[in-house]
Amino acid sequence: MTSSEPELPAPGACCTPGRSSSSAPSPSESAADAASGGGVHRIPQAAVPAGVFRMGDSRGDRNAADGEGPVHEVDLGAFSIDSTTVTNADFARFADATGYRTQAERDGFSAVFHLVVAREAEVVGQVPGLPWWLAVRDADWRRPGGPGSSVEDRLDHPVVHVSWDDADAYCRWAGRRLPTEAEWERAARGGLEEARYPWGDAEVDDGGWRANIWQGEFPTSNTLGDGWLDTAPVRAFEPNGFGLHQCVGNVWEWCADWYAADAYAGGVGRDLRGPASGQARVLRGGSYLCQPSYCNRYRNAARSSNTPDSTMGNAGFRTVALEA
Repeated sequence: MTSSEPELPAPGACCTPGRSSSSAPSPSESAADAASGGGVHRIPQAAVPAGVFRMGDSRGDRNAADGEGPVHEVDLGAFSIDSTTVTNADFARFADATGYRTQAERDGFSAVFHLVVAREAEVVGQVPGLPWWLAVRDADWRRPGGPGSSVEDRLDHPVVHVSWDDADAYCRWAGRRLPTEAEWERAARGGLEEARYPWGDAEVDDGGWRANIWQGEFPTSNTLGDGWLDTAPVRAFEPNGFGLHQCVGNVWEWCADWYAADAYAGGVGRDLRGPASGQARVLRGGSYLCQPSYCNRYRNAARSSNTPDSTMGNAGFRTVALEA
């Protein structure tokens, strides 16, 4: 622990508890810089062709405070993106090669969903206003439920408890970058113009589960209809039209952009990099805690955000190839 009384995660969106201020060292201080660009990135790639797409919510599903509209056209060049989120196995190669320690490891705690805490004795606090999120001592990417848990039997699951800064460090090591928000949405749509989900408009459980979300009474009882309480293996569900797996559900995905609720209204959404600065980075795709009645953010157009140093058990990332 960095102190006997850790600063608890601050209230945030229902799915993503955050930190109230950044305590992460600057990227230049991370061990990853010693091997910048020297890592081997093994995730198969999905090719997204150049084209114009309509970005934002056109189906009336939007959460008003999130800034999902107005719908606007975005013209993107072709790019290559990971077919899956970065897995525990992928992140382990990076950490082992560089000695990099994540934000959660440096802080000595992270936010864990209450039903997956391995040992109640390790709980050091509750997130104000979000009682299903607990601050757990020594919870990190290797121990997603805190001490007593492990990723050894879930190496093909998405890495979690990684901050935006941690994801960026991985990208620099691998010679990659995080997707812009526009690239993420274009890729998630899989070529289906204005569709609600990566597979189209059919509901998530129509004809068999299509994504890993919550079923039952949130946050106390999950019926496990889709087979998973928390994260699922990254290829547990069918890919979209571009070959990307689980763009919605499973884990939120960090994007490169700074977040602004009025980004689209102000025309910033047309800029590949979004706002020039901000307090929080964009998160996309929803997670295993989303469900229709409470957090319907497992949609192509849905947006959320968190501070760059925030860590929690339902957020990860995928990467994009650098331009030639």
